[in-house]
Amino acid sequence: MKAYRSRRASGFTLVEILIVVIILGILAAIVIPQFTNASQDARKNSLTSQLQTIRSQLELFKLQHKDQLPTSLGTGTTDWAEMTSQTDVDQAAYTGASTTGPFGPYLQQEPINSLNGFTAVATNSADYGAGGQQVANASKGWTVNLTTGKVWATSAKCGYIYNEATSSDPNNDN
Repeated sequence: MKAYRSRRASGFTLVEILIVVIILGILAAIVIPQFTNASQDARKNSLTSQLQTIRSQLELFKLQHKDQLPTSLGTGTTDWAEMTSQTDVDQAAYTGASTTGPFGPYLQQEPINSLNGFTAVATNSADYGAGGQQVANASKGWTVNLTTGKVWATSAKCGYIYNEATSSDPNNDN
């Protein structure tokens, strides 16, 4: 007499596969938005760091150029010209013949606002403190007070001063 062995095909049933797919979908729905926020937070942290660098380099520029800000700030296409090149004490391009230089460059390239992608500079006579104030700086990544030399970044849509003290400020995204 032959003994019959029952053979069971091994594998997963359709129901088991569907349960795994649903669980993976739920996990993805939870995790993906956190990565989206992480990239925006990284852009804001980068902007804060960039602001600190620009501020310190502007102070160094003033120290080496008779307490004067770069004359190109706010002029349009050459906003950062003196900051990205070598100059003499009178802010003229250093040619090697000058005895009062070279100074700079203070920045390797024009700074790009990581929230809105603009490099242009708006000039003003107001001090914005911690930021968050509304401004009319269409297509301007930065704003500089030409009297005090203070510099601020603009928000993602250039409608506000970037509030670096509170990166979660909703105006930073406007």
